[in-house]
Amino acid sequence: MLPFARRLELLQTIPGVGQGVAEVIIAESGGDMSRFPTAGHLASWAGVCPGHHESAGKHKSGRRRHGNRWLGAALGTAAMGASRTRETTYLGARYHRLVPRLGKKKPLVALEHSILTAVWHMLTHDTEYADLGGDYYAKYDPERAMRRITRQANALGFTVRFDPIQAA
Repeated sequence: MLPFARRLELLQTIPGVGQGVAEVIIAESGGDMSRFPTAGHLASWAGVCPGHHESAGKHKSGRRRHGNRWLGAALGTAAMGASRTRETTYLGARYHRLVPRLGKKKPLVALEHSILTAVWHMLTHDTEYADLGGDYYAKYDPERAMRRITRQANALGFTVRFDPIQAA
C-alpha cells in the first residue's frame, strides 16, 4: 500500500472510512479511476446502484446488482459508521432523512453509493472530502424544514409562529 499512501489519506477523510476500508477500496478498484468514465460507472461496477424495474408504467421493486463482494462489504461497514453521525455530517443526515421512507437497510445502500461517488471524485481530482454538513437539507430547502417543524409541533398540541430575525 506504500505507493497509494496519498490516496489512502484522502479516502480516510470520508466519514465512516477507516484504514481498512480505504485499503479495500484501493485494492479492489485498483486505485486508478481512469477506467471508469463517470462515478456512476464505478457505482454500477461495484453493485451499489439502486435497482430499477419498471413495466407498463408501474414501478416495481428493483434489486441492486451483484457487484464486487469485497468492496460491497467494505462499503457496508463504512455506511454503517457514517450513518451514526446524524447532526455532524451530510452522510448521517442523508441516512436519517431516508430511513422513515425506506426502512433501515435501503438507505445504507444509498450511503454506499454516495461514498463511492465521493471516492471517484476524490481520486479523479486528487482532492480531500468536502462535507456538506449535517444541516445541508435544512439550508437547501428551509421552507420544507419549517413545515416539518410545524407539523411536529402541531402533533404535540402546540401552535407555532415563525418571526424572521432582523438583520443587524
